[in-house]
Amino acid sequence: MKDSVIAVILGGGRGTRLFPLTDHRSKPAVPVGGKYRLVDIPISNCLNSDIRKIYVLTQFNSASLNRHIKNTYNFDVFSSGFVDILAAEQTAQNTEWFQGTADAVRQSIHHMENHNYEHVLVLSGDQLYQMDYRLMLDRHKENCNDLTVATIPVVAEDATGFGIMKTNKDGMIDSFVEKPSMDELEKWKSSVPEPYKSQNKHYLASMGIYIFNRELILKLFNENPEATDFGKEIIPKALTEGFKVGSYEFGKYWTDIGTIKSFFDANISLADTVPEFNLYDNENYIYTRARLLPASKVMGTTMEHCLMAEGCIVEASRIVRSVIGIRSRIGKGTTIENSIIMGNDYFQSREFIETSSGERPAMGIGQRCYISNCIIDKNVSIGNDVRIVGGDHLEDSDHKYHYVRDGIIIVKKGTVIPEGTII
Repeated sequence: MKDSVIAVILGGGRGTRLFPLTDHRSKPAVPVGGKYRLVDIPISNCLNSDIRKIYVLTQFNSASLNRHIKNTYNFDVFSSGFVDILAAEQTAQNTEWFQGTADAVRQSIHHMENHNYEHVLVLSGDQLYQMDYRLMLDRHKENCNDLTVATIPVVAEDATGFGIMKTNKDGMIDSFVEKPSMDELEKWKSSVPEPYKSQNKHYLASMGIYIFNRELILKLFNENPEATDFGKEIIPKALTEGFKVGSYEFGKYWTDIGTIKSFFDANISLADTVPEFNLYDNENYIYTRARLLPASKVMGTTMEHCLMAEGCIVEASRIVRSVIGIRSRIGKGTTIENSIIMGNDYFQSREFIETSSGERPAMGIGQRCYISNCIIDKNVSIGNDVRIVGGDHLEDSDHKYHYVRDGIIIVKKGTVIPEGTII
């Protein structure tokens, strides 16, 4: 299988809905789960599915993503596998940036012609899930499909943000609409099995995961040079031209991380005793950069539902339902609740920490602080006696030291917050 499939991971656009986390990095490079990056999820799924030829397409703020890919995914000289970044580039045929999902693959597909492949697996770089793509490919081959779309049932409130489809009794897709309005949703209801029916998940949504036969994707690109998006144009075109388009219903945990709220909820859920997204699997590993960090140190801290990465020095009094990222420093008497602390990119020297003045606190969170409903991005310096409290009562807004989105306070990467600040 590994030689018949080339995986293409879409890095997404500017990531404006994830701002300010995407101010200096692309969406796939956003940290998740304390020690990973979002792009690690689809790449790990590929590697666990024995797919070793992987392209990551990106065009915005790609430096940190390039660095992460280069430092993480190196195959040995006896393997034909690779994980390569393909950034938007000007060519004699095209001088434009990627205009959409389909356009990104169209502009990049000439790089794939150096390899023998039968299928193109198109993936998103901002989703949290674990899938064995071999099962989807087996279904694709068994049904002799030209195109297979991975689908999952969703509720009406979510359906307007996805491509929604109707299928026949054989699991073939009859009709497809991209992001329907609430007014037209009723006619797009599907017959779904339990427990989805009792959860009011009556709409079959595209997960943005596709398997194309090589001949079909090349034909659709050649015949529709102006089509820029898979959901809006390419998939409907395949249906109207009579190609066999199947649905692969995925019945496990999956979430799209497109907004600050969804990113926050998905991360915090990883602190549950048995999270739906399983990081503790003997076979389906989540791969990331091997940083060779020391074990974390915790001194006198009461912790409840806390996910903590390596290299941390924690003296806090209490941490509840939070994710603590790599190399985090948290001072004595500090309380952290329902928050994501992304940690630091490097250890600060002992000399700097010991000589830190009140004007420039050391990297990390100082003493006697209270942090609640927050995302603290990397390399943030928070002085002593700082209170940062988010909540649903807050309106979306931008401020000197922080941003508010969906009631969540985000402190941008590298921000310095003086001691005694109240937010």
